[in-house]
Amino acid sequence: MCEMAVAKGNNRKKHQSYISVPSQIINSISQSSLESLLQPPLKKHGGVSKLRVLFENPRFWIFFIFVFGFLWMLKMWFNFDPTMPFSQNPCLIPQEKDEISSGFSSTQVSTEKNDEKSGGKYEKSEFWKQPDGMGYRPCLDFSDRYRKESGEIVKDRTKYLMVVVSGGMNQQRNQIVDAVVIARILGAALVVPILQVNVIWGDESEFSDIFDLEHFKNVLANDVRIVSSLPSTHLMTRPVEEKRTPLHASPEWIRLRYLKRLRRDGVLLLRGLDSRLSKDLPSDLQKLRCKVAFHALRFAPHILEFGNKLTERMRTEGPYLALHLRMEKDVWVRTGCLPGLTPKYDKIINDERRRRPELLTSRSNMTYHERKLAGLCPLNALDVTRLLKALGAPKDTRIYWAGGIPLGGKEALLPLKRVFPYLYNKEDLALPEELKPFQKKASLMAAIDYIVSENSDVFLASHGGNMGHAIQGHRAYAGHKKTITPNKRQMLPYFLNSSLPEAEFNRIILDLHQDSIGQPELRNSKAGRDVTKYPIPECMCNSSTRAFSSI
Repeated sequence: MCEMAVAKGNNRKKHQSYISVPSQIINSISQSSLESLLQPPLKKHGGVSKLRVLFENPRFWIFFIFVFGFLWMLKMWFNFDPTMPFSQNPCLIPQEKDEISSGFSSTQVSTEKNDEKSGGKYEKSEFWKQPDGMGYRPCLDFSDRYRKESGEIVKDRTKYLMVVVSGGMNQQRNQIVDAVVIARILGAALVVPILQVNVIWGDESEFSDIFDLEHFKNVLANDVRIVSSLPSTHLMTRPVEEKRTPLHASPEWIRLRYLKRLRRDGVLLLRGLDSRLSKDLPSDLQKLRCKVAFHALRFAPHILEFGNKLTERMRTEGPYLALHLRMEKDVWVRTGCLPGLTPKYDKIINDERRRRPELLTSRSNMTYHERKLAGLCPLNALDVTRLLKALGAPKDTRIYWAGGIPLGGKEALLPLKRVFPYLYNKEDLALPEELKPFQKKASLMAAIDYIVSENSDVFLASHGGNMGHAIQGHRAYAGHKKTITPNKRQMLPYFLNSSLPEAEFNRIILDLHQDSIGQPELRNSKAGRDVTKYPIPECMCNSSTRAFSSI
């Protein structure tokens, strides 16, 4: 970048600059005065006398003031700097300084500066209005019995739980939350969870590469003892390995199944915890889930710092929308859906599904069209565009899109880009050297997306999933920040009705989402809901329920 700037500076030196001066001024200056200005003195003593005559000539001062004023106007109008060719650091010109600090490409910087929007204009749009949080705040008031038992649990040095967690970063987060709760149920110390190497992405990141380990230990110090490794007294112990934990296991089942063996052998190793622990637990254990998910599992400092830096760059022009797009090849294959691009890409998905039928997650007897109408398919870029327009998103909305590269590459995003041109992801916002430490590490890249999405003014996920659910719960816990949940089952028939006028379509879609923008929602209003997605009533309270408390 600096070399380019230097080259540009050198090119400027090759061009001569001319100043247009009115003829009246030229005519008013005598020939001798002009000669004295243009011809250097030949002798030292002659030069001194000529300079004295020149400085005493009032016409010289008129000419000097005119030139000085003209240069000053150039600087004001065009940000022209007459000293630029002599700058000691050509990289520090104003535009490039902005580019370095913000991370945008030069094209994006110039475009956005020309189309600069004031914060006041954003505030006038109803789209940015936040839902009524009804006074709900975090409220983790553990019972007296829980606190009393905590003293004995954290002192225990005989029982240790080891867990191996798998999947992507957000799937691993869910399993870590449940691992802490299971350790509490068994009264065991938890060895820092082992992250299984992901066979798809080849990410070998360990717990401390993604999360702040010391913070994790400190926050949970009064709930579960966290240790980095087995103590010497248990190193030679062969852990009891369990792979058959059933779905929705209750605390009673866990104690009956594992506690006797754990007391006998001292170490228990669990694998495959994904969604194994029941979603309906006693109140104290639900609160512990929230404490782990929303307080203890903080990203490592270098990830958190970089994620917050990208957040600041997104917010330079005002509020922004975070969009989690689920348009990768494996998503289309697993959901049994088609990307809606061209017959070429439909054939790629169908061929992959025929080769590997085990990848289809559920309801294999349904056709693609039936799946689409049932709301089981991800929204593609055109669907998202129509939804955002109907919900009143301004055309100058700044959008951060999270997720992997869509099937079809960035061309698959063109329907969205045409209507909402201010569309960025982490590669657009970051300089190459900034992103380099995180590349080829899918978990770290996912963590960056999580931070920027969680910090956004509005969040929308095109197709649920672990990340969408986790961020929905995190935003609810942070005060019910606006989170749009697409009502796919009810809205898609209108998407397929091409005869519906646009104004009528927009009115219907807006009406369908009046109650789907992140308002407080009780977890226990439906069976099987995860408290880390719906933290009310166990983890949040308001003045109408019980007094607030903090951890």
